[in-house]
Amino acid sequence: MRLYTIREFAEKLGVSVSTLRAWDREGKLVALRTPTGKRRYTEEMLYRALGLKKREEPKKVVLYARVSSAGQKSDLENQLNYLKEFAAGRGIPIDEILTDVGSALNYRRKNFLKLCGMVTRGEVKTVIVAYKDRLVRFGFEFFEDLFAKFGCEILVVNRAEDASPAQELAEDLISIVQHFAAKLYGQRTYKARKLVKKVREAIAGAADRKAEEPAPEQR
Repeated sequence: MRLYTIREFAEKLGVSVSTLRAWDREGKLVALRTPTGKRRYTEEMLYRALGLKKREEPKKVVLYARVSSAGQKSDLENQLNYLKEFAAGRGIPIDEILTDVGSALNYRRKNFLKLCGMVTRGEVKTVIVAYKDRLVRFGFEFFEDLFAKFGCEILVVNRAEDASPAQELAEDLISIVQHFAAKLYGQRTYKARKLVKKVREAIAGAADRKAEEPAPEQR
């Protein structure tokens, strides 16, 4: 039978050693004692303690919405209304709403980081997003698996692969090119600037050609 020291047990639970000592004194979770008086804990105690922690800290349902620029404020409002209506239709109570304005490639978004912190502290039961790319552009499955390890489900209202406006996708692509151009040639070199310029021109040209295409009924 595996026995944990008080420090190991505290790390498993994400609580302090003093909290475990208090639980022991209060009779909430009485530790085993070695012949020398040291506290030890079993796996069964771990499950019981996780139950105690859960009851003391009910998990939240969080809505998360994102747009890429400040000019998309109305899009952000529409996104939030869509999520609220979805939750209401499912009878899901909402505990917190988090929003960000920034690229899906930017994993340093303020409220994205806040959300990740809440999840890894075991505070969130469900995260609801309109589309996968509202959370992250790449690596959604990684975050889905990571959140699940902390008992959190990511509920995607619409599983369509691509919900981003063309301009947002274009800017994300340019950001990727800028990053790798800087790695290859240096941030301010002529070659890096030229590569980024060529990509911008190619994207703009593709957009112009798309706009000039006749509608299906005109073909």
